[in-house]
Amino acid sequence: MRLELVRPLIALSAIALLAGCAEKPGASVRMEAAPPSAKAVESAKSSQDEAVKFLFDNPGPYKLVTDKDGNELWQARGETGKFGGTLKLISFGAGPKTFNAWDASDVDSHGIGMIQNDSLVDIDPWTGRPIPKLCKSVDVSKDGKVVTFVLRKGLKWSDGKPITADDVVFTFGTIIKDGFGEGSNKDTISVPEDYPLIKKVDELTTQFVFKKPFSPLLPNINACMLAPKHIFEPVVKKGHDAFRPFWNVNANLKGMVGSGPFILSEYVPGQRVEFKRNPYYHMVDKEGRKLPYLDKIVIAIVPDQGTMVMKFEGGEVDLLDVREVRGMDAARLRKQESEGNFTLRSLGPDDGTVFLMFNMAQRKNPATGKYYVDPIKQRWFNNLNFRQAVSCALDRQSVVNNILKGVGYSLSTCQTSAGVYHNKSLAPIVCDLKKSEQLLKDGGFVKKDGSLYDDQGNKVEFELLTNAGNNIRDAVCIHIKEQLKKLGIKVNYQPVEFNAMINRTHTSLDWQAMMLGLSGSRLEPYSGANVWKSDGRMHEFDTRLPGKDDKVVVTDARPWEKEIDQCLDTAAGSFDESIRRANYEKAEAIAYEQQPFIYIYTTMLLTAARNNIGNYKPTHYGIYYTPKGTLHNLEEIYLKDVKAK
Repeated sequence: MRLELVRPLIALSAIALLAGCAEKPGASVRMEAAPPSAKAVESAKSSQDEAVKFLFDNPGPYKLVTDKDGNELWQARGETGKFGGTLKLISFGAGPKTFNAWDASDVDSHGIGMIQNDSLVDIDPWTGRPIPKLCKSVDVSKDGKVVTFVLRKGLKWSDGKPITADDVVFTFGTIIKDGFGEGSNKDTISVPEDYPLIKKVDELTTQFVFKKPFSPLLPNINACMLAPKHIFEPVVKKGHDAFRPFWNVNANLKGMVGSGPFILSEYVPGQRVEFKRNPYYHMVDKEGRKLPYLDKIVIAIVPDQGTMVMKFEGGEVDLLDVREVRGMDAARLRKQESEGNFTLRSLGPDDGTVFLMFNMAQRKNPATGKYYVDPIKQRWFNNLNFRQAVSCALDRQSVVNNILKGVGYSLSTCQTSAGVYHNKSLAPIVCDLKKSEQLLKDGGFVKKDGSLYDDQGNKVEFELLTNAGNNIRDAVCIHIKEQLKKLGIKVNYQPVEFNAMINRTHTSLDWQAMMLGLSGSRLEPYSGANVWKSDGRMHEFDTRLPGKDDKVVVTDARPWEKEIDQCLDTAAGSFDESIRRANYEKAEAIAYEQQPFIYIYTTMLLTAARNNIGNYKPTHYGIYYTPKGTLHNLEEIYLKDVKAK
């Protein structure tokens, strides 16, 4: 999971064994699921199909074709398009925090990385199953301990250098294993004390060898992009301090190298990000022509969502992607579809979550000797009755009806209804101020003269933050403030710039309460291990910072945090679907009881796309971090009205 302004992570599926082989142009290739994963995949697919219908027919599996030079290329599945033109997208906020995709903790930065870098494995947008991407085949041993990745022949980076097993070993055996950059990838592709041994078998083959089975590897590894060793190895040799600033937003983009369909070409802070076509991209259309079709992608950066929608209505933008169409805009956009030559589509409930959280850290900053959080407020935030009282005071349905304008769903747990492991026995939390008052009384709080006091006579008052420019979150924070005022709690609300807010949650830990959103996973809850594990790099409600060796050492985990750790590790260590489900549901129930995140809502996924965008076929499995968003087949996206080259 990663932090988001308004954006989701790709839908993930359960683990599967994959197979493919090179063949002559036009012939088909077989890709099939292994027996251990079939039940989970079919269970997931069935549940998802019940939740939302696909808008487009499944085009079937990719074909692997071989060109005259012996290079192995995936053949696109869409209609044959036209080359040329610029796709115009839009984003709001301060822009990306970094162009180093391996150090990205926010979805915008990571999403940009996913445009210019591919992964070993991707997720099929119609089946939810892992499928080879840079690889031509993936094999999981019968005991689940050895995973073998075989790269396709002839793959090249955007600078023309070959992509080999050395890049795989370097990415997973050094960058991720040794904790360079953002550490979430390590959290989601392994369990503690069992990071896989990464072995080079030959120039194209790599093995990941675990001590114990680890079922979430393939669903989660699609978020781990392959890094070019010839670019990053000199940086890594200089140490961790040199890695983080490498390819920051001030970097010279002429040195950018990637394996994705487009490569960063220009960045004007606060205005736009531009990508150019990667001439070495490794996919072709049905006529054997090298993709992508588009020459260029331009992402305009605007300060707020309102401006974003206004520019789309004015014809300056081709696509408003998921979470960019607000409830307040949906009805108006629906009326403009014909005149504006666009189509508004719904992809059902999101798997991302929006929540309120308190800083529960009880430690001192070793650099200053002072507590990260005022000890008085620490006691409130670590008081279960206090958190439950706040949760009961929120009117989630009112938020959905009045702020989201019905384009969303109230949320009480860490899994939305889109998640196939969602524990359906957990009842929705409804607004009940009387219950909140009783919980506060039970927690030692007293209300006098309209204000709430703790058992030591301290008036209850705290600072609430969220990212500036998001009108919806702004309105929800005001709702929180007004609801808690009824309990006598004074909330000092302040929107702040997104990157500054992230620095406070990840570095200075200088915050009290915050409203945030996190991307989710439909099919594999372990992708949230970086958030839920007590040593996770994004354990936001109580972030434990890594030491000089970049390792997070936890000495003060609460008993329920340890229980969640155990549940997640047990589920991840098994291919038995009953064990996985039981532990994921138990972890969700513990989180529901403890309320470290007070969930509020999830959104309905809407997109508005110009009708001149060819091959635009969004699915609820094929959703990535924006700006890639619903453009799961970005390489075959084309503009119907462009003059053919």
